[in-house]
Amino acid sequence: MIHSLFLINHSGDIFLEKHWKSVISRSVCDYFFEAKEKAVDPEDVAPVLQTPHHYLITIYRGKLFFLSVVQTEVPPLFVIEFLHRVADTFQDYFGECSESVIKDNVVTVYELLEEMLDNGVPLATESNVLKELIRPPTILRSVVNTLTGGSNVGNTLPTGQLSNVPWRRAGVKYTNNEAYFDVIEEIDAIVDKSGTTVFAEIQGVIEACVWLTGMPDLTLSFTNPRLLDDVSFHPCVRFQRWESERALSFIPPDGNFTLMNYHVGSQNLVAIPVYVKQSISFFETGPCGRLDITIGPKQTMGKMVEALMVKIHMPKAVLTVNLTATQGSYTYDLPTKVLVWDIGRLNPQKLPNLKGSLSLQSGAPKPEDNPSLNIDLKIQQVAISGLKVNRLDMFGEKYKMFKGVKYVTQAGKFQVRT
Repeated sequence: MIHSLFLINHSGDIFLEKHWKSVISRSVCDYFFEAKEKAVDPEDVAPVLQTPHHYLITIYRGKLFFLSVVQTEVPPLFVIEFLHRVADTFQDYFGECSESVIKDNVVTVYELLEEMLDNGVPLATESNVLKELIRPPTILRSVVNTLTGGSNVGNTLPTGQLSNVPWRRAGVKYTNNEAYFDVIEEIDAIVDKSGTTVFAEIQGVIEACVWLTGMPDLTLSFTNPRLLDDVSFHPCVRFQRWESERALSFIPPDGNFTLMNYHVGSQNLVAIPVYVKQSISFFETGPCGRLDITIGPKQTMGKMVEALMVKIHMPKAVLTVNLTATQGSYTYDLPTKVLVWDIGRLNPQKLPNLKGSLSLQSGAPKPEDNPSLNIDLKIQQVAISGLKVNRLDMFGEKYKMFKGVKYVTQAGKFQVRT
């Protein structure tokens, strides 16, 4: 199924490769590099590329490309999900998924890839099973392995792999029993020049962090689950219970895991948190133009908008910008023609404004189209769809657990046209 895996950094260098069936030359990645050159942003590279003899399936995580090579037709989402599992495992083992960390733990990385895929077919992808097979690296363990010539690979078969709940290991014990859930929503939206919403949807995820003793059986219910259009679950969730009661019933894995992904596609349910008043114009006479942008809160449910940032891909004819920002700071990168206005926290009493002049190349024609504004933001303690957790119940164990829910809304692909 999956023949090879290449890890490629943001600069386009292949810094790690793993082959399962046969060695495939690095030259197969040239098709990917061509697509990457044509894309404006790394996220815009097509996830599936067809070559004369292979299919290249990629994901982009943490400024790294995970590129898998497949020779036969397979469901692309199956391979994409496996690649995300690989990235999640690296994150869980090493604390972050970056080029430097992977290079520092290259032996453990190869051991993990060997266990996760057997002859090209996914085998062990659950974190608790892998941690019993391959112990996470520590400084002490690294020193001992260096002196004794040992490895992180365990000698016994994981207990969870033989049970009917392979995602949870047996005999888990904690002094403090805790269960925390993060409801994270991303807004994808396109707003036209007049402020009318052309397209809007929400991609949501519920991340769980569960440290509970024994074999607890949890039930998580919502106040308004009917607004969720499309859902996908961790294998621990009992789907029949969701179909009948719209409640999540599950025996949780130990530690961090993604409990559920969901989608809200009804445009009337998607609240746009900010409005933008903008004017970008290029004059017919003279190599110059004007820019004026003001941003204010719209539907924030009384919460503060944080980490607000505006990114604009300017036309190639724009040489320099001379702007004044009433809040935050701006930078203009000449080689990439990207203007970034970092606002930070949005003050409703004094709306941030960026205005000034744009200088164009002399003799260059007036740009045909105005650039779009890409908005990035974050709102704490609110799920913009209105989704709320009602209660969390535990069965099968008699101790009292500490529990909590946190809500975060952030921008996904949020574009304002000018």
